[in-house]
Amino acid sequence: MGENRKIILPRLVTSKLLHRQQLHGHGSVSEVSSVVDENLGKRPLNGHKDTFVYRVFASTWNVGGITPSDDLDLEDWLDTRANTCDIYALGFQEIVPLNARNVLGPTKSCISAKWNLLIGEALNKKERKEGAKLTQESTDSSVVEASMQGEGFKCIRSKQMVGIFTSVWVRSNLRQFIHHLDVSCIGSGIMGCLGNKGSVSIRFLLHKTSFCFVCCHLASGGKEGDVLLRNLDVADILARTWFRGQATHELPEKILDHEISLQEAETRSLVTAKNWSILLENDQLMFEFSRGRYFEGWQEGLITFSPTYKYHPNSDQYYWCFDGARGEKKRAPAWCDRILWRGKGLKQVQYETSNYRLSDHRPVRAVFHAECDVGGGCRSKRPESTLTQQGD
Repeated sequence: MGENRKIILPRLVTSKLLHRQQLHGHGSVSEVSSVVDENLGKRPLNGHKDTFVYRVFASTWNVGGITPSDDLDLEDWLDTRANTCDIYALGFQEIVPLNARNVLGPTKSCISAKWNLLIGEALNKKERKEGAKLTQESTDSSVVEASMQGEGFKCIRSKQMVGIFTSVWVRSNLRQFIHHLDVSCIGSGIMGCLGNKGSVSIRFLLHKTSFCFVCCHLASGGKEGDVLLRNLDVADILARTWFRGQATHELPEKILDHEISLQEAETRSLVTAKNWSILLENDQLMFEFSRGRYFEGWQEGLITFSPTYKYHPNSDQYYWCFDGARGEKKRAPAWCDRILWRGKGLKQVQYETSNYRLSDHRPVRAVFHAECDVGGGCRSKRPESTLTQQGD
C-alpha cells in the first residue's frame, strides 16, 4: 500500500536522511505530518466522490509482562489530544509474563480487557467531556444522545493469544461501512505451535478497500542460529495464516529480527555517543532491505529515533548503563520494534517512538493516509495491509 518509493539502503541512511532534509527542510518523518492537511480524513480525494482518505494510526508495544495500573493514561501514546485519526490498530507483545502457566494454561482475558478499557478511555475522553458539558447545557436528551454517538471510537475486534494482543478501533460513524471482519492466530513458539511466539492478524474491508493488521512476536537473539529461527517462525506464519473466504497473499516472504550486527565493544561505544546512523547501517532488517532479497513491495518509514530496546525499568537509560548481577544477560540496544507496510493508496506521514517507561521497550507508532474506494461501478477491490511487528 503506498506510493512508489525507493527503499533506503542501510549504508546510505545518513546521506539519504541529509538529502531529504535539504530537499524538504524537515528534520524527521514525524515533522512531515505538520505540513499535511489535517482535514484529509473522510473527505473526497482530489474531487473524486468515490475515493476518500482516512487517517490510520498503527502502533506496536512490548509491555514486558507488566500489568498496567488502573490510572495509566494512554493519551500521549495515542496522541488523542490531536484527535485526527479515524482508525487505530494497536499491537502488543507480552501483555502477560511468558511463563509455563500462561503459555500452557487458559488465556488471561482480564489483562487484554483491561488494556481495552484504558484504550477506550483515552480515545473517548474528549467526547465524554464534551458530552458531559452538553448534558449540563441542554435539556434535550435526543441532542445529547446524537452527539455521543457521532464521534466516539469503538473497538471492532480484539484478540489475545497468550501475550500477543491486537486491538482495532474505529470512529463510531465508520462502523456501518466495515464488513468481512476476521481474525487469524498463529502460534510458532514452543514445539513450533504454542502461542508464546507467533502472530495475531485482523482483517476487514472499509467500504471497498481491504486492510490487514498483523502483530508479530518472533524468536529473539542476535546470533546466526537465532536469525534462522525467526525465518522459520515467519515461514510457519505464512503457511498457516488464513481468513475465511480469502487466502492471504499479502504477507512477506521472510521476516528477520532487528538486532545490530556489530561487536559488543563497538556497539557500546556507538550507543554511548548516540551515533544512531552507524548503528542503523548494521541493523539486520535494514541489511535485508539493502540486499533486496526480502520484503519485496514492503516499506518502512525513515528511522530518526533512538533504539527502542533494552531500557532499564522506569528509566531512560539503556540496560548496559547499569551493573547487573553476574551472569545476567545484557542485550545490546536495538530497534526491535518496527512497523512495515505495503499496498496501494497508503502514505506514511509519521514514524516515531513514545516515551512510556512501563517496560524495557518503547512503543513505536506510525500514522498513514489511506485511500479508500467508496463508490460503485466496476472498480476492483484494492488489497491493502499494514504489518505491525516486533521481534524480541
